Amino acid sequence: MSSRRTTIADVAARANVSKTAVSFAFNNPSRLSEATLQQILAAAEELGYTRDPTARMLRTGRTNSLGVLLPQQIDATLENPYYAQFFRGIGQTCHQEGLSMLLVPPLRGSMLKAIPYAAVDGFVVCGLEADRGEVQALRHRGIPFVLVDSDETDGVSCIDVDEENGMREVAEYILGQGHRRILVLAFESGTTGGPTGWHGPLSRRKRGVDQALESFGLAIDDPHVQIREIPCTRAAGAVALRDVWLHGERPTAVITFSDIIAFGVLDAARELGIDVPGELSVTGFDDLPESEWAHPGLTTARQPIEAKGRLASEYLVDAIASQDSQPRRRRLHTTLVIRDSVAAPSAG
Repeated sequence: MSSRRTTIADVAARANVSKTAVSFAFNNPSRLSEATLQQILAAAEELGYTRDPTARMLRTGRTNSLGVLLPQQIDATLENPYYAQFFRGIGQTCHQEGLSMLLVPPLRGSMLKAIPYAAVDGFVVCGLEADRGEVQALRHRGIPFVLVDSDETDGVSCIDVDEENGMREVAEYILGQGHRRILVLAFESGTTGGPTGWHGPLSRRKRGVDQALESFGLAIDDPHVQIREIPCTRAAGAVALRDVWLHGERPTAVITFSDIIAFGVLDAARELGIDVPGELSVTGFDDLPESEWAHPGLTTARQPIEAKGRLASEYLVDAIASQDSQPRRRRLHTTLVIRDSVAAPSAG
């Protein structure tokens, strides 16, 4: 049996019409009578004909796909439930517009290298920090893109949340309970030089902690305030708490820069027999669904993750449709969510 792909010529011969008529049936059906259209579609179904997506891309210059440029590999990205909510927001737009979504992880460790090879009509770009090489590459490719949780960039649409205020509220709540021995767990920046070299979400969240400490007469370099940069994974949160608890000064509170890290801290606390919040208070940032039903429920800053994905993809669709569209910027609000993972420090 031949494995030859059915062509438009085969459909035309079976339906007894021209190849042009078959092309109209799939690309401009209004130019055909209903009877001719149904005759062609029936022949195509009988022969198992499907359009060649590559040929269609070459003809239209469009892929009908939105790319999501990720700062991590797909396995690490999908480990974080944050992205399930974020992709859900993008997916709502894709469903409404009849588009597909393509996840584009770093290529050989580089977001920059991934950009030229992704067959998409535009990019939602996540977590871009100070290195503007990716922005220049996107501009050089001449493709629309929207930045999410990134530094503000002239001429580019941006979506982010008020992370500085959100983290300040979380840290002030911890400090207001009387905690002074504090461990701050931030997700990796990908830069060298420590906190002074942070940009984007990391920098904004650190500023929130700085402001809270200052309002209580403290600073990030206080000897009882530890700050560590770790992978944004549950396992890394667990490893960090184990290391500090067994080999360093034991904190009375842990402020994490994401819920997924906080879940790891809670895991390690259970393993080590640490009472949360009796011996150790823990906070997150995101308000993922698991935060509500964790044991104990996680005190955190809620950000509208799904709305962020939906707005970013809507801005991108508009930019693809009109190359002359003006860039837009939107900053969404956070909300402090108080649950059971924080209490006043125990005496001593």
